[in-house]
Parts: sequence; C-alpha cells; structure tokens
Amino acid sequence: MSLSPSRYSTVAILLHWTIAALILGNIAAAWTFLNMPKGLAQYNVVQLHKSIGMTVLVLTLARIAWRLGHKPPALPPMPAWQKGLAHGVHAGLYLVMLVMPLSGWVMASASKRNLPTMIFGTFQLPFIGPIHDLPPPAKALWDDVASETHEILAKLAYVLIVLHVAAALKHHFVDRDSVLVRMAPFLGGRSVKGA
Repeated sequence: MSLSPSRYSTVAILLHWTIAALILGNIAAAWTFLNMPKGLAQYNVVQLHKSIGMTVLVLTLARIAWRLGHKPPALPPMPAWQKGLAHGVHAGLYLVMLVMPLSGWVMASASKRNLPTMIFGTFQLPFIGPIHDLPPPAKALWDDVASETHEILAKLAYVLIVLHVAAALKHHFVDRDSVLVRMAPFLGGRSVKGA
C-alpha cells in the first residue's frame, strides 16, 4: 500500500487555482452583463462568460482525469461529520463545474435568438445538434429547463464556495493543520496535528 502524499501534485494545484480564478471571473462577468443594457457591449461580456464557462468545463474534465491517476493527500484527523461535509462540498463543486457549463451550452443551443458562441473570439462552439434542430416549442422547453438549472447551480455555487473557503481558513487559522497548505504550499509547510 502506497503512502498518501503530503500535498497535491503541482498539476492538481495549478488546475485548482486556475479553475478557481476562472470561476470568480465568470461570476463577475455574469453580475456585469446582468446589469448592462442590451447591446454590443453586453453581448461581448456574455461571449466572455460563455468562453470562460467552457474553459472551466474542459479544465474540470482534465482535473478529474488527473485525479484518477494521482492519489490526493489524506485528510488530517477530524470528526466524521467534517470529513463527510468536506466530501459533500467537493462533490457539489464538481457538479457545478460540470453541469453549469453544460446547461449554458444547452441554453445557447436552444435559444430562439440563434446567436453563435465564439470561444474567446477565435472559433465557434457548435450548437448541440439534437437540441438546436428541434421545433421551436421543444427548444423553448429545453431552454427553460437549462436556464432554471443554470440559475439554481449559480446559487448553489455561491454557498459551496463560501463553505469551501471558510473551511480552508478554519483549518489553517483555527485547527492549524495542513489542509490549506496541501493545496497552497506557498503558505509554508505545516505538520498535521495528531498525525
């Protein structure tokens, strides 16, 4: 049986912080375009939002693939409910990072406006053919379901992000264990209490 590493691999750390920065940027983009008048400027921010969302999807798939081949560090000793909550929050974050961009892609494919999604202005993301080619009433239903899903997941993302950050800070400053340092080694090494 191999020992668990003391911190995440460099690739996992880079993916984590890149995805985190993109998600925060995408939240800012969403708040921006929702408060803008309709027009070219709003359209450009929406395109940026879609581009970032699809990038998060691709990087999340890469992160999952990397995780399958690289064992993460073990959690330090903590109550079972905290471990369960940690696993639940992580599962919820992965759900958001996968399903939210997919729901956005469905919205773009089902939209009656038929606007293309240009990924960072360089190439067009294809519509999801089986949805895009549906008759208007069926497309409207897909658009409604995807829009509602996107909105619910956005609210869930806010809660999960707050829980994730609060737990990391609690472990670092209150418990003084290695949970945060495993993903942020630049904070300096810290031995695991009770290990």
